[in-house]
Amino acid sequence: MRLKFLVDVNVEKPIVDWLREKGYDIKWIPEIDCQMDDEVLLNLAKIEERILITNDKDFGELTFLQKKGSAGIILLRIKGQQVEDKLSILRRLLQNYITKLPHHFITVTKKKVRFLSMEAIK
Repeated sequence: MRLKFLVDVNVEKPIVDWLREKGYDIKWIPEIDCQMDDEVLLNLAKIEERILITNDKDFGELTFLQKKGSAGIILLRIKGQQVEDKLSILRRLLQNYITKLPHHFITVTKKKVRFLSMEAIK
């Protein structure tokens, strides 16, 4: 499965570099517009069918309370914000759940991965 990702400004460059090394189609917001509004960013991800990777929990509100649909969101909630921890967890996520990533809001912590379907959100 060939996934495309839109990586938020708050996600560290080593994660972007690793995803590119693995051959994923990546757009990283700092290379486009660091001031991009969250709604515009989410709409871009939806239009281009890219899964958003972010550290920003505001996307949960946009998705579920404001009913803004998307191709999928991976929310990294790693305490301490250690890049190595995020990379390790992201590696496992892509290895074990790659077919489940599209159209889900995925919250990732050090101890668990939670999938919420976004199929009902238009």
